[in-house]
Amino acid sequence: MLELVKKNIHMNRWKGNATSQITLDDDFIVPDTMDDVDQVILDSGEIVIESVKNQGERVLVRGKMDFNVLYRKSEGGLQALGGSISFEEPINVPGLEEKDYVQLGWDLEDLNAGMINSRKLSIKAIVTLEVKVETLYDVEAAVELDTGMSGAGAPAMMGGASDLNGTPQVEVLRRNVDVAAIAVRRKDTYRIKENLQLSGNKPNIDHILWSEMKLRGITTRPLDGKMVLDGELMVFVIYQGEGEDAPVQWLEESIPFTGELDLSEASEEMVPSVSVHLIHREIEAKPDYDGEMRELDVDAVLELDMKLYREESMELLSDLYSTNRELSLETGDACFDKVLTKNMSKCKIAEKLNMDHADRILQICHSEGVVKIDETEVKEDGLHVEGVLEVSLLYLTADDSQPIQSSVEVIPFHYLIEAPGINEKTICQLVPGLEQMSAVMMGGGMVEVKATIALDLLALQPVCEQVIKNVSEAPMDLKKLQQMPGIVGYIVQPGDSLWKIAKKFHTTVETIMTTNGLTDSLIKPGDRLLLVKEMS
Repeated sequence: MLELVKKNIHMNRWKGNATSQITLDDDFIVPDTMDDVDQVILDSGEIVIESVKNQGERVLVRGKMDFNVLYRKSEGGLQALGGSISFEEPINVPGLEEKDYVQLGWDLEDLNAGMINSRKLSIKAIVTLEVKVETLYDVEAAVELDTGMSGAGAPAMMGGASDLNGTPQVEVLRRNVDVAAIAVRRKDTYRIKENLQLSGNKPNIDHILWSEMKLRGITTRPLDGKMVLDGELMVFVIYQGEGEDAPVQWLEESIPFTGELDLSEASEEMVPSVSVHLIHREIEAKPDYDGEMRELDVDAVLELDMKLYREESMELLSDLYSTNRELSLETGDACFDKVLTKNMSKCKIAEKLNMDHADRILQICHSEGVVKIDETEVKEDGLHVEGVLEVSLLYLTADDSQPIQSSVEVIPFHYLIEAPGINEKTICQLVPGLEQMSAVMMGGGMVEVKATIALDLLALQPVCEQVIKNVSEAPMDLKKLQQMPGIVGYIVQPGDSLWKIAKKFHTTVETIMTTNGLTDSLIKPGDRLLLVKEMS
């Protein structure tokens, strides 16, 4: 009995995605312990996802938007107000199963903190939630018979029931298939703790008014047994100086970091697709050795959603036949993914912005950017990306009544990520990020923004192949064999190969090459061959 040796490949299949938009709208009363609001200076918000649960054919997302508002007090000076708005959103995902892996992405859009009156603020925002569903499955394919054999066209002597023709002789055709098998699917966290000290020319800290943390230039790469990541944590703080007449101060620091996460299954040759989110941020003023409030403890937690693919070149059995047995093959389709491209692109932006009241800007205190992808489109040899860089600017003005102001500017960008062979079936995993950004005052009331946007693309191409699932044997039909001519002259036709010809005329590739003095298996239409029937 002939048996096939089969191999299971652990694959990751995209089942689909679904998007939902939530409008958050709430009013907040200024606590009695805080001063009246004269003008909103800055607002910021962060989405915190508390749970993501599969419920039949829907995903239930629970979370909240934490917001902060920096405002000017009626009697002068600055104060900050914080709060949160909770949400619960069911997202319908047809075909979702309990075993599926759900990846959630989110985007905070159009956050707006406005004054209703001096004691009440209106907080509005739009949150976009995107659910991507993947499922793990095994693809089974025949890679060998139950005994070792050589390459295409060479006979394989197989054990089995004997008949008039003796031991079964099997001809085997193989082909190579490149496969990207999922090797690691894991989430983990990485913590950054740092102590910052004020420079000598800055006053002590009375209390922190505003703080921001953003990631820049994040890169990840697998090594044997671990995942390495590095980048920068950008920290911006506005604080009230110590003393009755101390002015409002600010500082901006870049904290470079390099770290490792233990990942026993990882190896250096694996292809990564990793997204990194800042899920916890905390800044606290601390006294120094002299007891003066001149230090800041920074605590940040990064969440890494990691997928690692192992590229394998797998040899599959394409076809079998025997010169002394009748073989029946059961075939079917098996779909694999292969890595089409892994491309880290850099999109450079240089834009001059003409801002309102730019002539009154004395100094830009702080600039920050957020990359938002609006649309991706498959084009010839690449993925076309449309998006915007949302730039937030905080600056000092010449207006004594409004010395600190802010502005949000939007810079559109487009970029073609090279990906030869890409098509509508390609699975594109795109991770955008901001690598660097600067904003400087120019003459004529202009602000020049320069930035580098990182676009990390992993493109997987689904490929469906016909594979052999089972094989059965029966004695050779001797009457049919005897009716075939022993020697045939044959003219090669378009689409022919030595394998096809050998199988059709009950011979072997090796016999054809030996009989016709061929040194390789390449043939072309019109070639003349002498074919001798095998009588094993």
